[in-house]
Amino acid sequence: MPDKETLPQPRRPVVITQLAIEVLAGPDRGKRLVGGDRPLSIGTAGDTALVLTDPTVSRYHLEVDAAASGILIADLDSTNGTFAGPVRIERAVVPPGTQLAIGATTLRVDEASRKTVPPPVASQHAGMIATTPQMLQLFADIERVARTPTSILVFGESGTGKEHVAEALHAGSGRSGPLVTIDCGALSSALLASELFGHDRGAFTGADRQYAGAFERAGEGTVFLDEIGELPQTDQTALLGVLERRRFRRVGGSTDLELRARVVAATNRDLRIEVNHGRFRPDLYHRLAVVTLRLPPLRERPDDIPLLVAHFAHELGAAGDPEQLFGAERLARWKRRPWPGNVRELRNAVEAAVVVGHEPAEWTEPGPPAEPAALAPYKHARATNVAAFEQAYITQLMAAADGNVSRAARLGQMDRSYLLDLLQRHKLR
Repeated sequence: MPDKETLPQPRRPVVITQLAIEVLAGPDRGKRLVGGDRPLSIGTAGDTALVLTDPTVSRYHLEVDAAASGILIADLDSTNGTFAGPVRIERAVVPPGTQLAIGATTLRVDEASRKTVPPPVASQHAGMIATTPQMLQLFADIERVARTPTSILVFGESGTGKEHVAEALHAGSGRSGPLVTIDCGALSSALLASELFGHDRGAFTGADRQYAGAFERAGEGTVFLDEIGELPQTDQTALLGVLERRRFRRVGGSTDLELRARVVAATNRDLRIEVNHGRFRPDLYHRLAVVTLRLPPLRERPDDIPLLVAHFAHELGAAGDPEQLFGAERLARWKRRPWPGNVRELRNAVEAAVVVGHEPAEWTEPGPPAEPAALAPYKHARATNVAAFEQAYITQLMAAADGNVSRAARLGQMDRSYLLDLLQRHKLR
């Protein structure tokens, strides 16, 4: 990895915006919020930035953040929706001063202040490299909470690097035990219980010896629960009990064991939306999300792309200025892409460019289809074009759904499991 001093440094200054939200009508009329950690969440749940009492507002109703061209509004799949005039908003950038209707409440979102600061210094932290303010703030937050025993929820789309955040939290924690990772989305309910809690000999068919689960193996270390949003509700109840009591039993066991490890969970789903729809227990969410760390998608941090390209090229033995290595046109194209596979997809693109001199067709911007006769026999030509279509379609679909697989499946009117298969087939997950 290049030294901090050798990382390409940004030249553009950064604009820092402080937001203001005021309740104009509804049960909480007159309530006002200025500043705070962005993005600002609004709802009736006690952990939102602006807590409302309007019963027609969802627990987690919407999120407000600053954008380069205005204020970004993101509805959290609320029951009654978010409206700007007659237009229902799922995700949109609106001008400062816009009034929003949520349930029986009317809000005004505005800019409280705006200032320009010098360009930040490019930095790296536990394998992550960045120069954008939101990532540098994430690095600072990791250092601030790493040594606490607090449970932490890491939220980010697939490929943003959630496992790097978990590793950074564990490395900075000073804890004596190991980091033990459990992929909640890859295990059946029966296997998950055994992997988390362990089992005693004879607990079930094939259990011919005692097995220590993740909570036991971690000891004083860290248990990383990846893809916690995939956890079935029955297992959510069991996990909540363990986190509340700080004790657990092996499957088939009769002895209580103490939970000494710190729990870090990660998800590519917005669990607030899952809570709104009853798919995730709110009490478990609050147990896991004592601190929430958000990894922004790559499309929100395009200024980091040259840094990441230089880093990946260096890892692959092609050190040098990214523009000289890959050309200004290709770098500009990479900065324009939505990158539904995020940093993982970018690394694949850099590796392909280093190894074969150009990206495979699925990473380039679409052009006119080639003549079938110039490609290959019909069967091969058809398979090639189907693969290219799938890649282009799901790339646009995931971008439109902000990386949320369930939302993308609904938008595309397709089965979620089939969409997951396509994402894995095209290395976008």
